[in-house]
Amino acid sequence: MNTFVHKSLVVELQAGDTERFPVLAHLSYDPSDPFAVTVVFTLDGRVLARWQLDREMVTDGLTRPVGIGDVRLRPQARGVGRELRMEFLGEARADGGRHHAVVFAWAEAVGEFLAETHRMVPAGCEEVRVDDFLADVFAQR
Repeated sequence: MNTFVHKSLVVELQAGDTERFPVLAHLSYDPSDPFAVTVVFTLDGRVLARWQLDREMVTDGLTRPVGIGDVRLRPQARGVGRELRMEFLGEARADGGRHHAVVFAWAEAVGEFLAETHRMVPAGCEEVRVDDFLADVFAQR
């Protein structure tokens, strides 16, 4: 049995108001961190960005707008298909603004990935190992 779920997708990074270009998104899920989904965006083998997202938030983002902070997700229709629109706000820039990226992924592909994570650890069955977490915190003191 696999101990984690991984899926690579071609997604589109929006440049400007309308132009998009393809990049790879590597989604991964490790049941030892059951609430998180990690997304690494790459282009030509270079890592562009790495984000750790709340699994429930990504699931909800497929059907309704979610997020008010650095990550905002929402469904969006495109032609006959549906996309997941992911908006990321990053580090501050020298001009006082913040780095900003908008990425579009096919909702069906993201949904298939999430379904696999939910087969491994169903929603509501995630374990929180508070004792292990506290032991790690105190060990770092």
